[in-house]
Amino acid sequence: MSYIDQKLLRIGVFYDGGFFYHVSNYYKYAHQRKKRISVPGLHEFIRQHAAMLESVDVRYSQIVDSHFFRGQFSAQQTQAHAKLYAERAFNDVLMNEGVTTHYLPIPGKTEKGIDVWLSLEAFELAMYKRYNILVLIAGDSDFLPLVRKVNSLGAKVMVLGWDFKYTDDLGRERATVTSIKLLNEVTYPVLMHEIIDNKTRQNDSLINNLFVEAKPQQEPETAARPIEHTAAVESPQATSPAEKHYTGAILSLKEGFGFIQCAEHPDNVFFHFSSLLNRDFADLHEGDEVTFSVAKGDKGLIAQNVEVRTQ
Repeated sequence: MSYIDQKLLRIGVFYDGGFFYHVSNYYKYAHQRKKRISVPGLHEFIRQHAAMLESVDVRYSQIVDSHFFRGQFSAQQTQAHAKLYAERAFNDVLMNEGVTTHYLPIPGKTEKGIDVWLSLEAFELAMYKRYNILVLIAGDSDFLPLVRKVNSLGAKVMVLGWDFKYTDDLGRERATVTSIKLLNEVTYPVLMHEIIDNKTRQNDSLINNLFVEAKPQQEPETAARPIEHTAAVESPQATSPAEKHYTGAILSLKEGFGFIQCAEHPDNVFFHFSSLLNRDFADLHEGDEVTFSVAKGDKGLIAQNVEVRTQ
């Protein structure tokens, strides 16, 4: 048995929560799998993939630390939209998997400072806990300084990245691309979309377990809220017929889309999950008040820049 086989392969996992939710939303609403990413399944994949790359028995490949960083709305905002249960359900998933959560208050529509906080915590923990591999679930080039600092400690860095495209209901192409600069700096760049969509692994339980099995009337991993993420490179917004913003209420919700009731548009206005600004589709409820603009689609008006009104 080699020297490395006799020692535990210590793995630390760090989530950029905004990036993780962005990816999870894609697989739930735009990918053919129609399922969310599973945290336990992702951790098992990391263990086994790291063991393969380091040529050790998987029993010696263990996640000794995992941390999730995310912006969070105030309790008043969360309660106003009946999202406390959804957030608690996702926190239960993280807690059961031993993931330490770090939440930063969101003063406006988007989170700020998460990358800096994650980087500082990750470097400090890598230094004191002496990870063999630090795993980043992120796609932003802002994490380059962290990677270089961790490399200087003699630890290896693995990035789980995703590149994907889909077309929204206005025919616009939406794309997310993991920073090539980030991938070039790490020891182990892992492009998850290629592994997941590999036809030779369709019956691989390790890959299929990356996704949450559907359960009646609940999604255990859906405290999501899409945010503006620098790793997501999107095509320019379509020009709406008017810059006017409307106020309405969500009339109905389907799988990844819904309709808004608005006095100025008697036919009701269609909206797609990708048009949401400050909430995840899974957090919406019929009757939620929203503001939005409109654009012309092939089958009529489509709501754009949909924002749930907060109290």
